[in-house]
Parts: sequence; structure tokens; C-alpha cells
Amino acid sequence: MDFVEIAWRDRAVRIEHRWIARDAADRPLMVFLHEGLGSVSMWRDFPDRLCAAAGLRGLVYSRPGYGRSTPRAPGERWQPDFMHRQAHEVLPAFLQAVGVDTEARPPWLFGHSDGGSIALLHAARFPARVDGLVVLAPHIVVEDVSVTSIERARQAYATTDLRERLARHHDDPDSAFRGWNDIWLDAAFRAWSIAGEIAPFTGPVLAAQGLDDEYGTLEQIHGIARRLPQTELLELPACGHSPHRDQPAALERAVVDFIDRHRRH
Repeated sequence: MDFVEIAWRDRAVRIEHRWIARDAADRPLMVFLHEGLGSVSMWRDFPDRLCAAAGLRGLVYSRPGYGRSTPRAPGERWQPDFMHRQAHEVLPAFLQAVGVDTEARPPWLFGHSDGGSIALLHAARFPARVDGLVVLAPHIVVEDVSVTSIERARQAYATTDLRERLARHHDDPDSAFRGWNDIWLDAAFRAWSIAGEIAPFTGPVLAAQGLDDEYGTLEQIHGIARRLPQTELLELPACGHSPHRDQPAALERAVVDFIDRHRRH
């Protein structure tokens, strides 16, 4: 595991990250952006298997507040623009810090859930610096089903071993859980939407979602396709919110085919 330091919100923030096939400089780079409770370790070996199958380099990182990265500051509460800050501030600073020249050779972004939303926002703000997107169960609006499931997660955190299980992947599980859970259940967040912001990106997009996703309906990826007509949809049966865990083989095949058809170098 590697660490790099960036300046963010007037303080130094340490970012945990891991490279895959780092020295294979001739391969396209895929940057993996985790879900709202994710981290480097919670991806397990899926990024390695996908990069090997697709002939890619990979870069996996934990956002501030997650994994072994710097936890939230004491008393810090995320605001409704927290994903915008990650997309517009943290991700560019992190890529620069690890030496990824996004102007000379734009990477691909692979985002899951909140990470998918962050990938969409980053690509919309910096369209020339992203080669393409793969987004799994992304959010572009807040739905009732999302809020209901996140309320259940809050109850589980208080009454089950969820905190202990998250502690295997986060130095500060309260930082990870509360940062995500508190803002998603904040009344001010109900109006959150990025549907009107994603249109500037014109590169290829693969948007995947499980038919049994407990955190969102298919309207999330259909809404992306209406605004980004270059989007290809992948709707996976017998699959919940995490296609890379529930249907890894089907997802891998679809992503490899998608990358092969759209890679530029």
C-alpha cells in the first residue's frame, strides 16, 4: 500500500492508494472510485482481475475519511456538495500528486455508487481529461428507496456488528459511516441532483445496475442515458447494489468488451 499527501480544506490529507501493473506504461489507466462505505481493501481483488482481463493499469484509492486515508476532522460534517468537492478538488489533486498527467493521457474512471456520481461530476468538469467512464449503481438524484435503505443501514450500525465489520477496512469506521450516513439522511440532501450537470462529457459511458438494487432504481442509469446519449446500459438480473460482487463475471465481460471497442491508445 502507498500513501501520498495532498493539501485540502486548509490541512494536509493523506491518501491511501494501490497501483495495479504500474510499470506497464503502454496500457490505459483505470482509476477506481469506491462506494459510500468503501475503501481500497473493500474492492478486494476485483480491480486486479478486471485490469488483467482488459489489459489495463489500475489505480485504487480511499477518499479522505475512508480506509487508511486521513479521517474526517473532529466535528466535521459533510455538506450536500460533498461529492462535488471530491470530484472537483480531491480527485484532481490526488491524480496530480501521484504523477498522473491527465492532459497528456487521460485515464478511464470506474466508479461505484457515490464513486460513480463522483466520476460523472469529474468527467463533466474536466471532459478532456477523462477517456471514458464505467459507473456501477451511480446516483444522479436522491430517491425514496435510497433514503429508506440508508435509514436501515443506520439502524444496523447501531444494533449489529456492522461497525466491527467496517473496522476491518477503515482506521476510523465512525468517520466513514457517519460522514456518508449523516449527509444522505440530512433533509437538505433530499433536493440533491446532478442530472443537469453531467452533459458536458461526450466520451464513452457504460452504466451498469442490478435489477435488485436496494439503493436505487433503474431510473438512475436511464436518466444518465437520456442526458449522455453515448451511454451504453447494462442491467444485471439477480444483482443488488454491487454488481462487481453479485455478478462479477458478467460485469467483467461487459467492461472488457466496452473498453476494447472504445480504447484510444
